[in-house]
Amino acid sequence: MNPLKAQTAEPSDLLAPLDLAFWNIESAEHPMHLGALGVFDADSPGAAERAAQLLASRAAAVPGLRLRIRSVWLPVGGAVRAAAHDFDPLDHVRLAEPARDFHEAAGVLMQRPLERGRPPWEAHVLPGDDGTSFAVLFKFHHALADGLRALMLAAAVMDPTDLPAVRPAPAGPETSRWSWLPDPRKLPGLVRDTVSDVGQALDIGSSVARATWGVRSSAALTSQATGTRRTAGVLLDLDDVHRVRKTVGGTVNDVLIAVVAGALRRWLDERGDGSEGVEPRALVPVSRRRPRTAQPPGNRLSGYLVRLPVGDPDPVARLRAVRAAMDRNKHAGPGRGAGAVALLADHVPPIGHRIGGPVVAQAARLLFDILVTSVPLPSLGLKLGGCPLTAVYPFAPLAQGQALAVAVSTFRGRVHFGLVADAAAVPDLDVLARSVREELAGLVEACVNRPRLVEGAVAT
Repeated sequence: MNPLKAQTAEPSDLLAPLDLAFWNIESAEHPMHLGALGVFDADSPGAAERAAQLLASRAAAVPGLRLRIRSVWLPVGGAVRAAAHDFDPLDHVRLAEPARDFHEAAGVLMQRPLERGRPPWEAHVLPGDDGTSFAVLFKFHHALADGLRALMLAAAVMDPTDLPAVRPAPAGPETSRWSWLPDPRKLPGLVRDTVSDVGQALDIGSSVARATWGVRSSAALTSQATGTRRTAGVLLDLDDVHRVRKTVGGTVNDVLIAVVAGALRRWLDERGDGSEGVEPRALVPVSRRRPRTAQPPGNRLSGYLVRLPVGDPDPVARLRAVRAAMDRNKHAGPGRGAGAVALLADHVPPIGHRIGGPVVAQAARLLFDILVTSVPLPSLGLKLGGCPLTAVYPFAPLAQGQALAVAVSTFRGRVHFGLVADAAAVPDLDVLARSVREELAGLVEACVNRPRLVEGAVAT
């Protein structure tokens, strides 16, 4: 018997509506897994092989990594997370051939769907061909974990460290196999909640309709389904981001979204597509999960919809436009507006997700043009087998009909951009990555080195 096989069963966990939606909209060309590419300094030629062995041995002790997703009879169309009794970590942890370019290897691995009959996650250890570094690509299906949950699962197989304690979810009433049925004693409250939910759904629906009016996007951000993937990573100095923020105002996230807008402008102009008048709709996910709360394990997401001012030639004006749009979204709250479209999943019964998944998948391009998401990372010195983690590039799923997704994390004084693109639609992803670096440098030049050009600049 393989000593790494897990023996402990975990109780079943019914998938929340949004998790069920992610599970059912997946296709071979558009896998719904998120990822993270961690780069480590190697202390010896055998560091990558030792890292793979550690990941496999530690994964056996992490309950969340033993969960697979399976269909259930009730509720009709529903699914649960349940322990896989034949779980073998060696089916999920793979040692790859030495790689010259970690991102080139990650792109190929990101385009491969996870095996749905097993716990839907993988860890690919990529040795560097020079022996001085190695990388680990983690892949987690979005139905298994959101970005925060995926981070917790990945951190659980790193070397032991003093991570912040995780608070359990508030205790709720005991549930049974019939817990999907309403409690008759709570029917009056459920009726009131239903009326409120219907009003919320109508508000979101009308906002989505308005958001599609007068949209000027770019053909470069749309894609036919090729199933191919390319990834790229960009490192920026967080101090530069703060210099811009202190000069113009707003938040770090405002600055990073403005950097994406400016980078798209540079990229579109360089490839000859033109940026004049372009205002793509960026979906910026917002977590509704309470900080440091481990449960429930599924997705708790809403979002903000932001028109990226790509067509504006002034970098400071772009930042101010992004800041104003984000302020409006925050004032309305994550439960309203077109960006809250993920909340509509709660109004669809499980069988609706099962039958309508392919249709919903095709609707993503009608709702937004590009995903720009932020993934939180702890400011701690993580290690694997004693080898320090030096960089982490998060990767978001690529929706059907879209060519590009952007994920951003801050880690130990640097901003890490993870870019995922359809390889056929965006063969020049390296140009976009370079444009990200150039855009922040341009903002620093406009806002800091020449502050007199910034009208109403805030003194630092």
